[in-house]
Amino acid sequence: MTHVPDPLRAELTEILVSAGSIRIERIVSQGQASPEGFWYDQQEHEWVVIVQGAARLQFEDEIVELKPGDFVNIPAHRKHRVEWTTPDEPTIWFAVFYATDGKGH
Repeated sequence: MTHVPDPLRAELTEILVSAGSIRIERIVSQGQASPEGFWYDQQEHEWVVIVQGAARLQFEDEIVELKPGDFVNIPAHRKHRVEWTTPDEPTIWFAVFYATDGKGH
């Protein structure tokens, strides 16, 4: 794994495993958030868990607070954005991207 610089000036993303229609990433944030007005609209489903720190995800119809051990499954094309991550310590996420039909849909 890549060392996490201190302070973390930009979000760090590492692909840990990629095989077929599955990709597992480690994401490290420290105070980063999605740009104003930006929404993720992914072709893959994404299951994400927080292992350290905290984050707030915004969906079109709700806001989800995440702390260590919390996880959320985000279906493909469910628009979302990172509204907030802990500014005083790294927030470490593990994200599993997957497709149900093996084609990214």
